[in-house]
Amino acid sequence: MANKKRSKGRQKIEIKRIVQEDSRQVTFSKRRSGLFKKASELSILCGVEVVIIVFSPAGKAFSFGVPNVDTLIDRFTHSSSSSSPSHRDGHKRGSNKERELNREYMELSNQLENEKKKGEKKKSEANEKQLKWQAHIDSLGIHELKQVLAELEEFKKNIVNRADQVLTDVTDEVLTVYSN
Repeated sequence: MANKKRSKGRQKIEIKRIVQEDSRQVTFSKRRSGLFKKASELSILCGVEVVIIVFSPAGKAFSFGVPNVDTLIDRFTHSSSSSSPSHRDGHKRGSNKERELNREYMELSNQLENEKKKGEKKKSEANEKQLKWQAHIDSLGIHELKQVLAELEEFKKNIVNRADQVLTDVTDEVLTVYSN
C-alpha cells in the first residue's frame, strides 16, 4: 500500500513583508476578502457601523462599509453634520437594505465554504481512487503511460481554469455587492 501524503494543515506564518510581488498580490487579494468578511460579521454580531479602506500593492483602492462607505466617511470628516435628525432618519431607512445585503453576503460566504468542503471531500475520494488506479498503471507500457500523462495534464489544466473562473465570479459578485 502506498504511503499517503498528509497535509500539515494551516501553518502559522511569520508576519513580514512578502518579497515576491506576485505572491504579495495574491496574499493581498485573499486577505482583503477575509478582512471584509470579518468586518461584516462584526457589524452583524455587534450592530456596529464599519468602514475599511485598503490600497492594493498596485495602488488600487478597495473599500467596505456598513451601512455605506460614503455615509461613514462623511460622518467621520464632518462629525457635526452627523448629529442632525435627518441624517439619523436616513440611516434608519437604509439599515434594512444593509441588513439584507449583509445576509446575502453571509449566505454567499457560507455557500463558498460549503463548496470548498465539497472540493476537499472530492479530493479525498480522488485519493482513494488513485490507489485503485495504481494497480492499473503498473501494468501499462511506456507509450501508454505517456498517453495517460498527456491526458491527465490536459484534464488538470481544464480543472484549474474552471476553478479560477468560479472563484473569480464569486469574489466579483461579493465585492460588487459591498462596493456599492
